[in-house]
Amino acid sequence: MQLRAGLSELTAFIAIAEHRSFRAAARTLGVSPPALSHAVRSLEESLNVRLFNRTTRSVALTEAGEQLLRRVGPALADLEDGLNEVASVGDRPSGSIRISAAEAGARPLILHVLPDFLAAYPDIHVEFVVDTRLVDIVADGFDAGIRVLDDVPRDMIAVRFGPDLRFAAVASPEYLSRHDAPTTPQDLAQHRCIRFRFASGTLYRWELEHRGSSAHVDVAGPMTLGNTNLMVDAALTGIGIAWVPEYHVRDHLDSGRLVRLLSEWCPFMPGLCLYYPANRHPPTALRLFSQAVREWASGDSV
Repeated sequence: MQLRAGLSELTAFIAIAEHRSFRAAARTLGVSPPALSHAVRSLEESLNVRLFNRTTRSVALTEAGEQLLRRVGPALADLEDGLNEVASVGDRPSGSIRISAAEAGARPLILHVLPDFLAAYPDIHVEFVVDTRLVDIVADGFDAGIRVLDDVPRDMIAVRFGPDLRFAAVASPEYLSRHDAPTTPQDLAQHRCIRFRFASGTLYRWELEHRGSSAHVDVAGPMTLGNTNLMVDAALTGIGIAWVPEYHVRDHLDSGRLVRLLSEWCPFMPGLCLYYPANRHPPTALRLFSQAVREWASGDSV
């Protein structure tokens, strides 16, 4: 039996899967919710499977829907990229770039690359989806991602930008007036520490290193946060010790509002990267953006 599914039906399916909402997907596609529902029912009938579990409050993919999204999502993204690339020939480059990044990864590019890039290519749209999870950019429908180099999958092209990263353990003078400063990672067990939880639910373990010795410390404390800026704020108020990227607290260290602790145990690591699949021809918009990042990184990106 030969199965056929129209492009409009597959586009409707992808939009609903991304938004988890018929109404939001309909707004994005510029169609009515009944028309979208009809397209999905037609697709489900042609495949003879249910793709979504629907309630009055939510929409979730079934197992068959998850499988279809994994197979069809990248193919439709490639098709859209191809159409945008052809449309850009002899005309102004256009298209969209969807990037998965933590706030700290997106911020340097927004400040230093995007202003000139968007002025040069006004028909290109860039979307950052801010998330602390280490997502699969292909499976989740992203064109690119931003991570530290050590976390970039091997089958990706990585464009380094920014300096090497270093974490810092910091606390306020007020906190240290009540607690002796730790001198070894083991001392942290006696301190009130500010923990970080990823969006995936995983608690971050502090990774300290000194002269070949390493210590992964599962600290304890009165507060857990999922935002680095809030962790810095909490440390400034004297709540406890925070473990954050050094660039987040450099000004506070220089001013004395925060004090660096365990400095010899705070390692450097390779910096941030824009990365995208090596086995797919990058669309024009992504190719131009990655080139802009390379050019900025080759200068003074500190």
